[in-house]
Amino acid sequence: MAEITASMVKELREKTDAPMMECKKALTEAGGDMAKADEILRVKLGNKATKAATRIAAEGVVGMYISADGKLGAMVEVNSETDFVAKNDEFIAMAKGCAELVAGKSPADVAALSALPMGEGTVESTRSALVGKVGENMAIRRFARIEAKGKLASYVHGGSKIGVVVDVVGGDDQLAKDIAMHVAASKPKALDSSGVSAELLDTERRIAIEKAREAGKPEAMLEKIAEGTVQKYLKDVTLLGQIFVKAEDGKQTIEQLLKSKGASVAGFTLYVVGEGIEKKVNDFAAEVAAQTAAAKNI
Repeated sequence: MAEITASMVKELREKTDAPMMECKKALTEAGGDMAKADEILRVKLGNKATKAATRIAAEGVVGMYISADGKLGAMVEVNSETDFVAKNDEFIAMAKGCAELVAGKSPADVAALSALPMGEGTVESTRSALVGKVGENMAIRRFARIEAKGKLASYVHGGSKIGVVVDVVGGDDQLAKDIAMHVAASKPKALDSSGVSAELLDTERRIAIEKAREAGKPEAMLEKIAEGTVQKYLKDVTLLGQIFVKAEDGKQTIEQLLKSKGASVAGFTLYVVGEGIEKKVNDFAAEVAAQTAAAKNI
């Protein structure tokens, strides 16, 4: 049996917000496997056991660019250590400039973007000069370049903490704007079920089976119950399956809305600043510093 240390319990506690003793029990049952212990807590405590997963321990902005004809767009996430710097006009301008470069030059990666001309130097020299001016590290984390099949619509929210680009085929500008706002509010994981990983669905299915089993449901019904749970999950996390946030009847899905307008969504890109980092602020500062050091070696 693997030793369950206090640091392991603390890590699971910070990830799930579950009670300390429940975390220890789950880790013991899972033999020290953190992912398995997380599943056990979800079976016992439900989704509240993962509420900390939505916490974002990072600052920064999403820089946005959409061409005048709506055929080309780009988004760039640029991170900072504090929200104070994220509100700096020069920092925001750098993020926007990076997005324009991504759209126009189509760099292969962050290193290639950092080497592109900006102002009197490069993106990297601009970033470095701004670091020296404000006394805080910052780094380009990721970017996306989008070529439209239809027409692009964009939306930024929360002081540029959330950025969305959606490719809508057909419909009108108001529909496209509504879809972009919906994505920002509801944060779908994929356009439809084909975009949700089999691994993620398998996890949801296992959790549903164990919860049903603990509730005393007959073994013969477990698979059917699990399938129903998975289908509900898919409706919750796919754009087409979600209920439109502005639906007057509270029932109309995005798929139904699009059909009523003779339109479709070819794809969308959603950036939430700091998403997936899941670290304490001081750890994030170290990550930014590491990215900064790497950038200097370009």
